[in-house]
Formats: sequence, C-alpha cells, structure tokens
Amino acid sequence: MDQQQRSSSGYSHSPRSPSSQPYLSVSVTDPVKLGNGVQAYISYRVITKTNLPDYQGPEKIVIRRYSDFVWLHDRLFEKYKGVFIPPLPEKSAVEKFRFSAEFIEMRRQALDVFVNRIASHQELQKSEDLKTFLQAEEETMERLRAHESSYFKKKPADLLQIFKDVQSRVSDVVLGKEKPVEESNPDYEKLKHYIFELENHLAEAQKHAYRLVKRHRELGQSLSDFGKAAKLLGACEADGLGKALTELGAKSETLSIRLQKEAHQLLMNFEEPLKDYVRAATIAERANAFRQQCELAETMKLKEINLFGLISNKTLNVPIQLKEDSEEAARRFESIVRLMNEEIVRFQDQKMIDMGRAFHEFAKGQARLANNIADAWRSLLPKLEACFT
Repeated sequence: MDQQQRSSSGYSHSPRSPSSQPYLSVSVTDPVKLGNGVQAYISYRVITKTNLPDYQGPEKIVIRRYSDFVWLHDRLFEKYKGVFIPPLPEKSAVEKFRFSAEFIEMRRQALDVFVNRIASHQELQKSEDLKTFLQAEEETMERLRAHESSYFKKKPADLLQIFKDVQSRVSDVVLGKEKPVEESNPDYEKLKHYIFELENHLAEAQKHAYRLVKRHRELGQSLSDFGKAAKLLGACEADGLGKALTELGAKSETLSIRLQKEAHQLLMNFEEPLKDYVRAATIAERANAFRQQCELAETMKLKEINLFGLISNKTLNVPIQLKEDSEEAARRFESIVRLMNEEIVRFQDQKMIDMGRAFHEFAKGQARLANNIADAWRSLLPKLEACFT
C-alpha cells in the first residue's frame, strides 16, 4: 500500500503537506530474513518522517522485528482502555509458510497498516511507547522486550469470548443467587449486536474471498498445464493448425500468469483487509471493567452486612479501601464507555473507507481480468476458424 493510499484512508499524514501542518508518516519496508532454524526471524526497516517537535528529527530509520510490533501493541492495549487498538497480523507457526515470499510481503504490508493506524490515531499518536518504537536503537528495544515479556502476558479476548467472561466471581453460595449477568444498557446491547454481526459477516466474506483466491490460483495452474499440452500438440501438427495450437498454448500460459497475479492482488487487497477487520473491533475491556465494577460492588455489599464476620483493627480499614477501589472501578468503567462511544464512530468511518476501497479493488480487478481473458480468446478465433473453413 503506497503513501497516498495510507493518507487517503486516514492512516498517516503525508510528508508532502505544508510545513506548517503537523505530519507523522511511517513506512515498513525491506523485510530481511536473519538467523537459521528456530532462531530465524524477519527484520524490517521502519522509516519515520515527521515535523513533530517531540521527535528526534525529520527522518529516522530503525530496524524492527515482529516481536517489537507485538511489544508496541501490548503496551498500547494495557494503557489505552476503551480505545480500539489496531490488530496485528497473524503469526504463522508453520516454517514453510513463515518464510515464503508471499507471507513475508503480506506481513510487511499488514505491519505497515498497523503502525500507520496508530500514528494517525488522535490519542495513540501521542503515546511515548510509539515514540520509543519509532526511534529507539535495537539494543534498547531488546531490553524493553525482555523487561516486559513477563508482565504483559494477557492478550485481548476473542470477540466470541468477550461476553462469556462477564459473569461475576462473587460466590453463589454466599449470595444465594445466580451470578450477575452482563451489562444491560440498551446502547451496549446495540453495540454488542453490531460487533457480533460485523464479525460474523466479515468472517463469512473473508472465507469466500479465500476461496476466490484459491480458485484463481487453481485455474491459473490448469491454464498453464493446458498451454504446455497445446504447444506440444501444435509441434506435432503442420501448417495452420500447428501454428494455431501453438498460439493457443502461448495464450493459455500468458493468461495463467495473469490469473496468478490477480490471485495475489486478491489476497493483498481484498482477503487480507477483510481478515484484518475481523480482528479489529473488540470491546473486551468494557466487559472486563463492568465485571470488575460488579465484583467490587458485591464485595462492598457483603462487607456492609458483615457476612465476613471479621471484626478487628486490621479488617476495619478494609471497607474504606474497598470503597475507594469500587469508586475507581466505576470511574474507569465510565471512562471506557465514553472512549468506546467515540471509538465506534471513528471505527465505522474508517471501516467504510477501507471496505469501500477493498471491494472497489476487487471489482476493478475482476473486470480487468475478464477483459484480458476475453481479448486473449477473441484474438485466437480467426486463426482457429481458418483451420476448419
């Protein structure tokens, strides 16, 4: 995805903007395989161009690996509750796919989108962790990864698991009733329904996009095999028929290459964006914050009615701390709700642009391919007709 596309989709500001306008543009380029065996990994050149005063200069080039992007994602996830943190591309555990040229390019493109979404986000672009990621030397990043590896282990829940985990942990035996259910706010119900529906429909579209890519590749391979056979058959024939069959074989091989290229474009510009948005919207932190608020409120209730039956100087101070914790949990939940209401508007606007571009590229690619195929076969018709008229 080139710089102009990122700018138009809101991923970054162009460095070609007037100098009075602030901009922050990031490019993830030049993937290189380093190491061998299980220690092998891909490094990327990350180029930052900016006129923001908080950065070291107008341009900075650093080398990063996938685990550095994971570090940035996890830091932002922990610090910006209620904000939709852009998703990372999936990590392949299969060696033969992990270092294939296609997988490496898909990941490079996805990482480029990931970091530019952060750089263009009104809140996330102010993050000190983003500045560190874009400017720190490799040794510094290595130390930061090692320091945080044992701290940030909890990952965002899958969308389908979000609301299954909202149940309170307060004992059923003590309360004598069912665990509190999830938040019942109508706006929350509407948001939950929207995200569930979005995930399901996007996942279905992405599944069929994958089948389209596979079909294009299989058809391309079949055309290539047919082309070789036709050329061999043409070599056995004389005069016009032989030449016509040879040209038929050549056209088939040419179309095979076009189909393979179109399959690659489908993968990059259609299937991957759909897959990206399947992972994008998550409201797990709102559910978690609500659950924590409920748990503290129920614990406060138990303390107030003295169900714990503990009276001592040490335990008398506990309700005060619980009250403070409960109030803090309520404030945190309200903050997440406010941020999420803002985020869902931004998310929907961005999704409309990105999905519109993805489907436009899909339709344009299919029209181009259909025209190429029709033109190729049409050009052969006179030569083949001459063989039997």
